[in-house]
Amino acid sequence: MRKSFQEIVNVIFPTGKIKRNNVLVFLDKSNFVDHQQTKDVFTDKWEQYEKEKAKEKKNFYDFQKKWYLDLYGFSSEEDLKFYLSKKKVILDAGCGLGYKTKWLADLSPNSLIIGMDYSDSVFLAASNYKDTDNLLFVKNDIANTCLKNNSVDYISCDQVIHHTESPPRTFDEFYRILKPGSELAVYVYAKKALPRELVDDYFRKQTQYIPKEKMWKFSEQLTELGKCLSKINVNIEVPNLDLLGIKGGKMDLQRFIYWNFLKCFWSDKLGKQTSVFINYDWYSPTSAYRYSKEEFEQLLIDANFKVKKYHSEEACHSGRFERNKEKI
Repeated sequence: MRKSFQEIVNVIFPTGKIKRNNVLVFLDKSNFVDHQQTKDVFTDKWEQYEKEKAKEKKNFYDFQKKWYLDLYGFSSEEDLKFYLSKKKVILDAGCGLGYKTKWLADLSPNSLIIGMDYSDSVFLAASNYKDTDNLLFVKNDIANTCLKNNSVDYISCDQVIHHTESPPRTFDEFYRILKPGSELAVYVYAKKALPRELVDDYFRKQTQYIPKEKMWKFSEQLTELGKCLSKINVNIEVPNLDLLGIKGGKMDLQRFIYWNFLKCFWSDKLGKQTSVFINYDWYSPTSAYRYSKEEFEQLLIDANFKVKKYHSEEACHSGRFERNKEKI
C-alpha cells in the first residue's frame, strides 16, 4: 500500500487492530446466533465459489458489474469512473471475494478503497489482489465498522445490508461514518408474492438446523428444476391474484414459479455452478430481510438519507442516497 494511503488508514481506523494475512481483523465471531450462521454460510459459499472455473466466474463478475451500473444510476463505466475520482475514501461494505472492490480500485487509483466483510472471504480477496496498492481488506461487521465519524466519501453496499443482524442499525452506522453530503449506494431484496414469502420465511427459520451438505444438495435440485422449467418454454396467461400478491399477465412458466412460489434460478449464460451458488445464496442465510418499496423508503427516511438516484425492479430496490448534513 502506498505511504499516503497507509497514513489515511492510520487516521480513520483506531489503534489496537490485528493484521492477519494482509487483512485488518476486528471481529472473528458474533454473539448473535443468526448473524454467526449467516457469516458461516457466506464463508462457505465464497470459499467454494473461488474454486470454480475462471470462465464461469468471469461471466458472473461481468454480469454483476454491468448490473451495478443499472442499480445505482451510472450510464457507463466511464460515468462511474468519473464519479469515483472525486472520492478520497470508498468503502465496499460486504465485499465477499472482492472482485467489485478491485474493480472500484482500478477505476479510481487515487482513492483509498476499503473492502470489508465479516466472512473469511476477505482473506481470499486480500491474497488475490495483494498487488493493488490503493486497496485494503478488513474483516469486520459492517454494522460496526470501527471507522471514525465522517471519514468515508462513498459507501457501496451492494446486495448485502439485508443480511446484517439489524438493517436499521447498519443504516445508522453508515450515516455515522459518511461525510455530510456523501452518498450511499445500497440494494435490498424486494418482497415477492405471499406464497414465495411463506416458503422463504420457513427456510429462514430452518437453515440453522439443516446441515450445509443438504443445503448444497437442495440448491443443486433447485437449479435442475429451474433448468427443466426453462426448457419447457411455455408462456401462460396469469390472472391477477391480489390477495396473494401475484401479478397477472403473460409470462414464462419458470418465471411464474420463480417469482411467486419457489426460487429455482437458472441461467444458460451464467452456467450450472453459478446458478447453484445463487440458489444457495438465497436459501441458506438465516438473516435475509425483504422489503416492500414503502418499507425501504421508510428505512431511508428513518436513517436520514435522501434520494439521489432510485431504481426498483421485481428482485430489488436500490439506488444512491445522500446523507443529510444533520439529523432531523
